[in-house]
Amino acid sequence: MKFKPFLLVSLAVVLVLAACAPAADVTVTEEPKPTATPIPEPTEEPAPEMLDIVDTAVADGRFTTLVAAVEAAGLVDALKGEGPLTVFAPTDDAFAALPEGTVDALLADIPALTDVLLYHVVDGKVSSDQVVELSQAQTLQGQYVGIQVEDGKVMIDNAQVIITDIETSNGIIHVIDTVLLPETRDIVDIAVEDGRFTTLVAAVQAAGLVDALKDDGPLTVFAPTDDAFAALPEGTVAALLEDIPALSNILLYHVAEGKYMASDVVELTQLETLQGQYLDISVMDGKVMVDNAQIIITDIEASNGVIHVIDAVVLPETRDIVDIAVEDGRFTTLVAAVQAAGLVDALKAEGPLTVFAPTDEAFAALPDGTVEGLLADIPALTDVLLYHVVDGKVMAADMVELSAAPTLLGQDVSISVMDGKVMINDSLVIIPDLEASNGVIHVIDAVLLPQ
Repeated sequence: MKFKPFLLVSLAVVLVLAACAPAADVTVTEEPKPTATPIPEPTEEPAPEMLDIVDTAVADGRFTTLVAAVEAAGLVDALKGEGPLTVFAPTDDAFAALPEGTVDALLADIPALTDVLLYHVVDGKVSSDQVVELSQAQTLQGQYVGIQVEDGKVMIDNAQVIITDIETSNGIIHVIDTVLLPETRDIVDIAVEDGRFTTLVAAVQAAGLVDALKDDGPLTVFAPTDDAFAALPEGTVAALLEDIPALSNILLYHVAEGKYMASDVVELTQLETLQGQYLDISVMDGKVMVDNAQIIITDIEASNGVIHVIDAVVLPETRDIVDIAVEDGRFTTLVAAVQAAGLVDALKAEGPLTVFAPTDEAFAALPDGTVEGLLADIPALTDVLLYHVVDGKVMAADMVELSAAPTLLGQDVSISVMDGKVMINDSLVIIPDLEASNGVIHVIDAVLLPQ
């Protein structure tokens, strides 16, 4: 057949043309990859702003009476201040438990209301774990709240702490179940009502000191019981009631200016009284002694101070400087010199004076003939003696703060402390603070000689 070769030729041409033709473009479309949806980073919620004491009390809802009282007393700004403060906050139920009419009466007496409110506030931030370590805490009202733990319950005076440690921006709140009431009776009122101080009260009245002990103060009174007065030699109380100046001296010797709680007293060695002399304070075998009296009850707070009960009447020194020097027996040369110089009356005057008193041994240590020479030269002897006397009462505690003191001669003595020893010029003070009715004597181991 003729068409078969033709078919083969045609097929070959087609194949050649196909091989020589340019390759067709092939576009491959990729499927889009899935993209991850971004997850937002977690953001911290801002902490709610802490409220201050007043705003916390308002927001709480259990302190509506307390808040109203604070507003009425004008104490809002004080309790919104920087602080920090600690508030023992009575609930509405606590106020409701007061005798009928009490809250209304307080709202009508702003000074009394203010006292009550401030008696619930302590300066500083005192958390519950700190509270239980205390026995008392001073309030902004001035008096102290008593703190004790009974059967696992924390008591503030007679109130129980029922919720602790409510933090605020300017302090801390502890919720209590009873309103705290400060002492409103003064020192005299308490002594009268107590019943154990009838002799003391009678003496105070006889001496005309009632008003002084009812004054604003604050005062600290060491109060002898009736038993303490009864222990005095027979006839002593009756004699004192007939000698008002002497009685006043004794009573004022039991009173110190300022409020010294027991915790303050035990830190002292002396305390100046309104009588002018100093009480000696010591702790012996756990007992706190004031002169020769033991404190048997502490910290009876009054509106104008505090009372500590003592078991003996403390008696101020009634002998003057010369009397003490004469009776002591270690100052025979000094006494003879004072007499020779005609200075007895000056050293028996009211004063007060401070005398640096050389012992007989101190005079004996002078070069041979010195004492005799002075006794023969009264102006020179007078100069030497006046160089041992300072105007005013300078106790040892005052002396160590000085570098010099002017004497009645007109020249200064130098004062220094070396290795715990107090030196007057080159003389050592060997016995300080022998109090007299008209001043104080410090015993020294060498005679001071003026320039």
